[in-house]
Amino acid sequence: MISDEQLAERMAQGEQEAFELLVTRYHGPLLSYITQQLGDRAKAEDFVQETFIRLIRHLERHGSLEQLRPWLYKVALNLCRDYWRSSSYRSEYASAAELPEDPDPSPGAEELMERQETVEQIAESLTWLPEVQQDVVRMRFFHDLKLQEIAVTMDLPLSSVKSHLYGALRKLKRILSKQAEDSPHRFGNRFNHKSEESEVPPHETLH
Repeated sequence: MISDEQLAERMAQGEQEAFELLVTRYHGPLLSYITQQLGDRAKAEDFVQETFIRLIRHLERHGSLEQLRPWLYKVALNLCRDYWRSSSYRSEYASAAELPEDPDPSPGAEELMERQETVEQIAESLTWLPEVQQDVVRMRFFHDLKLQEIAVTMDLPLSSVKSHLYGALRKLKRILSKQAEDSPHRFGNRFNHKSEESEVPPHETLH
């Protein structure tokens, strides 16, 4: 399969087919990601279009782009952050008692993974994590970004991303273990087994 970087290079040369392939490859994942962040699919559609417009402008100016996927997610995340800081957002949510820094994107997250009870419960349990850990977990497991790509997307050192992921997995294990005890017939021990395999201390390499 042709790489993202090859498609970006061909797109920079004005090849329409390359642009269409990139849109086909990333429109769905970006739409899912932004919809989770905003809770508004229509607005998410607009932001996806703006992300691709910015990609075109970047390639016109610079002619190439390394690490395309994290670049797209970073642009998408920045669009969401700009919106949350805007007067438009504040006016839409003026009735809220307190303006959140980052709206909870968890509803619908389970749709990005296989539909099974454990996965759905993981998605629901993310709301108990700090926002930065929620973002790391979603990007890693729901959107399949590599840790280095997450670091680029979130402007964080790779070591910090590893620490956030490790901490999030430990907390999720405790949360889901408690829920499994409360409802053993539903959850069993599947997540406990996976979590033990998934937890990797920050100093070890994660792929």
